[in-house]
Amino acid sequence: MNVVRLPALLSVTLVLAGLSFSSAVSAQEEGLLPTQTLLRADTKDNAVPTASTTTLELNSKTTPVTALRKIQAADTQVALLIDDGLSRSFAVQLNDLRSFATSLPPSTELLVGYMTNGRVEVLVPFTTDHAAAAEKIRIPFSSPGQSASPYFCLSEFVKHWPSVSRTENSGVQPTLQGDTSPRSHKARFVMMITNGVDPYNGSTSINNQNSPYVLTAIADAQRAMVVVSSIYFNDAGMGGGQSSFSGQSYLQQLAEGTGGRSYYQGTFNPVALKPFLAEFRQDISETYIATFEANAAVGGRDHLVRLKVSTSVPKLKLRHSEAVRPGNVEALLQDRN
Repeated sequence: MNVVRLPALLSVTLVLAGLSFSSAVSAQEEGLLPTQTLLRADTKDNAVPTASTTTLELNSKTTPVTALRKIQAADTQVALLIDDGLSRSFAVQLNDLRSFATSLPPSTELLVGYMTNGRVEVLVPFTTDHAAAAEKIRIPFSSPGQSASPYFCLSEFVKHWPSVSRTENSGVQPTLQGDTSPRSHKARFVMMITNGVDPYNGSTSINNQNSPYVLTAIADAQRAMVVVSSIYFNDAGMGGGQSSFSGQSYLQQLAEGTGGRSYYQGTFNPVALKPFLAEFRQDISETYIATFEANAAVGGRDHLVRLKVSTSVPKLKLRHSEAVRPGNVEALLQDRN
């Protein structure tokens, strides 16, 4: 058997060339990727944003908006997540929640889940049968510490965002209207009802607002392109005071980071949820989806890039997530670790 031996220098050169080619291919594959973000139009003058009037910056670099369109009801998923540790007084709010469920547009998908022991127990998977979902809304168990941490619950939920059952969508991955990407996912909204306290941060003091678990939940929601809003409501083990301020501060941080809103009525539980839920429903109806290209060559598809959006339209503000994952147009990978 004849063995041809290459000179050492030539072997090294070929190896380096191979690595260079591989790196080039990888850079091409992980370069500019179609990416989207949700923008909520905040205006009292019915002003409408367009791609030409919207300026988008990624890591302080101006990036063109290639498309901007209003989301449709059929392109929307709403997850209602209720803290299972809320006080029993929450029972008087059930009718408002049920009315909210049945008031959603017929084609919008609704999920009902309870945050318990660090996870979300889904009572009703995503469905357009809003009346059936409303009937499943129950009184929380009201055990102190039942939810463990709403941020643990949220992180796990958004990382493993539930799929729509085959009976609902015939097994076809949904797409956003006007988007030619066959694997685009629907616009995702979460409404959390919780006291917002992170019991694992070591303190409920207003001065202790650097919880890594809150920051992780924000980043997980940003990667999954989920807008998270919340309504503050005390749980069975909290009497207000510093715990209220701490939880409200975290919920505000979560809303600002993901483009949602934080609703509360001072340090007291709201008399009714109906006004807050009506605003939340209105926010969804005034949400747009912006499409652009984000660079994944540096950190890969799982890293986040800072996002800033502005508009030249007077008296119009566009609320949005503070960060975005390049390439999130594609269907999200399930069972991420």
